[in-house]
Amino acid sequence: MDMEPLDFRQIWNGADTFAQFAEDATENQGLWSGVYRTTPIPDWAVEKIAGRGDGLRLLVVAEDWCGDASNIVPVFGKLGDEAEGIEVRIISRDDNLEVMDRYLTNGARSIPIAILLDSEFNEIGYWGPRPKELQQWVMDNKDRIPKEERFPLVRRWYAKDKGASTLRELLELLQ
Repeated sequence: MDMEPLDFRQIWNGADTFAQFAEDATENQGLWSGVYRTTPIPDWAVEKIAGRGDGLRLLVVAEDWCGDASNIVPVFGKLGDEAEGIEVRIISRDDNLEVMDRYLTNGARSIPIAILLDSEFNEIGYWGPRPKELQQWVMDNKDRIPKEERFPLVRRWYAKDKGASTLRELLELLQ
């Protein structure tokens, strides 16, 4: 079954900035703002985007209740605030299933998903829902470690990594 192409320009125009999304968060607002505040954006990431020129857009599919999103999306928001040449917008997974269902992870609506767009709103590539190393660890341990015990370990991984793996993998899409 062929799907109609997505109108990323229209989707983008209806999306929230990181600041709007974080302000409206009800589940993990402290985590959203804390990760944003404490995550450094490395010079190499800023330089890679600057070398690309203006007009990059990062459309992120997320929900504020998602632990992974609250650890990753603030990194994207800060990247958009600190690196010239890229803008970031966020849409709700549950309100945009026509977008979400094109980026399933093993058949699941896993988030966040980050869709990198050029200046004409053409898809360059997408990333998500977790850095590869962490995703592998979660998959290897999901039947062994109960979810409520896994999340603090996942959160610790994110805190130690400080968004570096996420940024590295996302910016590989610019190759």
